Amino acid sequence: MTDPAKVRRHAERVRELVASVVRTQIKDPRLGMITITDARITADLREATVFYTVLGDAAAQAGTAAALESANGLLRSTVGKALGLRHSPSLAFVHDDVSEHAKHIDELLASARTADAEVQRLAAGAHYAGDPQPYKLDDETDGDVDDLGADGADDGVVVGQDRR
Repeated sequence: MTDPAKVRRHAERVRELVASVVRTQIKDPRLGMITITDARITADLREATVFYTVLGDAAAQAGTAAALESANGLLRSTVGKALGLRHSPSLAFVHDDVSEHAKHIDELLASARTADAEVQRLAAGAHYAGDPQPYKLDDETDGDVDDLGADGADDGVVVGQDRR
């Protein structure tokens, strides 16, 4: 079993290496404005998944995906040499649609804000359905009102007498 810390270090190193090679060595015109966001590697260090985002429309995303697939051999050999592992991990590229998720979350938050504002507006003029004080209060006007408890038994409280 491989150490999880070692796997995380290798995944981080794969992310840095792929970003560096994409920036400096790949000269494919199809490659758009790409950002390598994350890399994950399996526990056996055989397969790595690289997540990326592309600035642009669907055509730019498709072109960048094709450019990454064509440069997969160069990227894999560079990663394998730099990591110094017995087997170079195979690289799989996955488009990371963080911006779409963020946009969806923003839309959900905006709808929640409008719903909260509507609830606040409705609650502003609301009144309680019952009495303002729904609990019955005991009138404690005179000191020796009742010597009996709730069950009707004498609690032994005697007001005004000495118990010696």
